[in-house]
Amino acid sequence: MLKNTFKYISIIILISMFSCAKRGSITGGAKDTIPPTLVSSFPKNFSTDFKGNEITLTFDEYIKLKNANKQLIISPPLKYEPLITPLSVSNFIKIEIRDTLSPNTTYSLNFGQSITDNNEGNPLSQFKYVFSTGSHIDSLKLRGIIRDSYEKHVDNFVSVMLYEVNENFKDSTIYKEFPRYITNTLDSLRTFQFENLKEGKYLLVALKDKSSNNKFNPKDDKIGFLKNYITIPNDTVYELELFKETLPTKTFKPIQASGNRILLPYEGKQSYKTTAPKIVLKNNGEAVETVVTQFPKKDSLQIWYKPIKTDSLSLEVEKDQYKKKYNVRIKDQKKDTLNITAVQNGTLHFRDRFTLETTTPLVKFDKTKIKLVNKDSTAVEFTTDYDVFDQKLYLDFTKEPLQKYNFTFLPGALTDLFEKSNDTLSYKLNTQDLSDYGNLILNLKNVKRFPIIVELTNKKGDVVLASDYSEGKTTLEFNLVQPEVFTVRVIYDDNKNKKYDSGSYLEKRYSEEVFYNQEEFDVRANWDRNETIDLIIPFNPEVEKKTDEKKKKQAEKKRKAF
Repeated sequence: MLKNTFKYISIIILISMFSCAKRGSITGGAKDTIPPTLVSSFPKNFSTDFKGNEITLTFDEYIKLKNANKQLIISPPLKYEPLITPLSVSNFIKIEIRDTLSPNTTYSLNFGQSITDNNEGNPLSQFKYVFSTGSHIDSLKLRGIIRDSYEKHVDNFVSVMLYEVNENFKDSTIYKEFPRYITNTLDSLRTFQFENLKEGKYLLVALKDKSSNNKFNPKDDKIGFLKNYITIPNDTVYELELFKETLPTKTFKPIQASGNRILLPYEGKQSYKTTAPKIVLKNNGEAVETVVTQFPKKDSLQIWYKPIKTDSLSLEVEKDQYKKKYNVRIKDQKKDTLNITAVQNGTLHFRDRFTLETTTPLVKFDKTKIKLVNKDSTAVEFTTDYDVFDQKLYLDFTKEPLQKYNFTFLPGALTDLFEKSNDTLSYKLNTQDLSDYGNLILNLKNVKRFPIIVELTNKKGDVVLASDYSEGKTTLEFNLVQPEVFTVRVIYDDNKNKKYDSGSYLEKRYSEEVFYNQEEFDVRANWDRNETIDLIIPFNPEVEKKTDEKKKKQAEKKRKAF
């Protein structure tokens, strides 16, 4: 009986322990997704007749500032940034204004996504503190959208500015002065909106402001602008296209790079490929034979000359109205020698030309010393094309599928400026089957004018994979392209120079018009795609607004997941 009693007591204890454990389990509760709330401000938000230089914002929980230097937008901008404290976790923010405020002006401080709660990082999105140094708060609004004139995607953190057009306004104002009002697209938007504006006449400008100084620097910044001034109030939704200006020709002090080469740093890279400046190198007043090429991946020209025993050379540069003279001290240095490298190694695609790069510029070609044969040792006809500016030799021929080719360059086939020739070179190439490639046919509707440049780019739009030029045809075939997801870009080549040209703020000239197709085309191996693209798509601000809201939600979702 005692044994049974102990048995029952043990069962009761086990049940009790199980029940207690079940009641005491910790689930953690629901995740906090509520952003902090402003409970008080001094002076009050939307105050008028503001006289002080200090603002205190108090919240219902502990908060922290995140990237306030990029997220906080003050409009009109201040010459000196306000002092914001504390930088540590707190339930309040103190803002000390260290600038003289303009009279009868409405100021807004938009904190963007910078104010977050301490625990979960929930942002108090687009919180604004507004005050006026006058008797009323300006309440007019203006909105619009930012695009890039050439690239597929728009930069983030684009500043949009309004300059008041009055008796003091000049075209040069944007280079020297702060705007009257400023807003920013921040990191997830393409649309912009101004609030708390006053009635007036303005110049509307957008800047990808790399130095964050609210002034236009053509060397570093992209710009978008409207040729005509705007008046406020109005209900227009404006569209601004960002572009990078082509800098005017400017050269800098030359540098001797070797015993037969001088480097000339420059600005104006976009135009040098087709219209390089005239460069004359002289020794004691006598012109020296030179070849001018591009220094790879640098904004510098290479001036090649045959070695000379001299202490200095004079260098004269001339392009349009630009003229500059330099004196270059010459030292005894090691000389560059001929070296030849093949761009393709192994597989040669049907749309590519076999390409050789040379370290020194070539001046002579002996085609009789270049042989091309297929796998049956049958000679194959080919053509050559030398790009002296980029120091590239292109060799093209009719390629057959699943074929092997062998290029042989006998000694003396290629000779450079310094009369140095190649040793025997041999390059083995092969082609793939036609079924390894795809074909894309584009039917263009509503082309506004001709000629046009049609480019197939990668998904990001930063690499051109194939292109065609049309002076009237609207059906273009891109055959035997490598499998890829393509984006289509169409450039209206209005000056007929077969390249995209950007605009100029001072000349009040927009960039050449570019159309980006929103749909991407996945061209797979052994596939044919026949697509129609309508080049007239009406601008719909509501669609753009919804797209921006979707992007914003996606960015917030990623942030929380992280």
